[in-house]
Amino acid sequence: MAYDLYQSGELKKRVEQAYKQLSDCTICPWDCHVNRLEGEIGVCRVAKKAIVSSSIPHHGEEEPLVGTKGSGTIFFSFCNLRCIFCQNYELSQWGEGKEVSEEQIATMMLSLQNRGCHNINLVTPSHVVPQILKALLIAIPAGLKIPLVYNSSGYDSLETLKLLDGIIDIYMPDFKFSKNDLAKELSRTPNYADITKKAIKEMHKQVGDLQIENDLATKGLIIRHLVLPNHLDNTRKVLTYIAEDLSKDTYLNLMDQYYPAYKAHKHPFLKRPLTSKEFKEALSLAKELGLTRLA
Repeated sequence: MAYDLYQSGELKKRVEQAYKQLSDCTICPWDCHVNRLEGEIGVCRVAKKAIVSSSIPHHGEEEPLVGTKGSGTIFFSFCNLRCIFCQNYELSQWGEGKEVSEEQIATMMLSLQNRGCHNINLVTPSHVVPQILKALLIAIPAGLKIPLVYNSSGYDSLETLKLLDGIIDIYMPDFKFSKNDLAKELSRTPNYADITKKAIKEMHKQVGDLQIENDLATKGLIIRHLVLPNHLDNTRKVLTYIAEDLSKDTYLNLMDQYYPAYKAHKHPFLKRPLTSKEFKEALSLAKELGLTRLA
């Protein structure tokens, strides 16, 4: 479908629209209104050029993405969240990586496809959508044809997501917090719950529940939720929203890998690892709610 949008000229129009937004930035929900085209930076700390840490075939993602040859992962640096427990803080907060042109991003995509990867997995893309779209304008006529995965924090602008309609095949957002005040405390981000619920609904509207063919994801929504210690009520409310307001057929990765990283050791309730008992309770909650497509 992205190829059809390229052929019709629609993709080019969306690139132009996205770059226009960069001049008074409203690409993500922070709406910083800085001119990134002129080098100004807002919350995401990225100006005109995207910053990439690495691009690799990744075998540690969800099984329907990995297959036998891996998910072709491009790790974008910086993030529009400030999670105090981030396990990738060197990238998300310190911005490790180097500035790249859209042509270089396109080359990364094509290289990953040529290495046999089953998809292009765009990690932390919310603040660099214009650069990604322009890279696709280069990569698609050069032969890019594997599915595109949008792997985000969930804190995404509806206007920006609509620019991606018909382009992204698989959305994979985090759904971290069920309440705005908890998000403000743990990620220093306003209105996370309200914004993410709307964003995930838009994602589901565009691509539907996850479709798998020959053990590989081809289209649809995957939601990730990291279970936090001492916060099972947060998990319960996240799962309830998914089951009752989205779809019981949602493909859900309920993650048990929490450990106190970055600044979490200073927080009274996050300074210890998740227990197996807590994770088993989270799994039971999901099943009680009818969520059976668990990674």
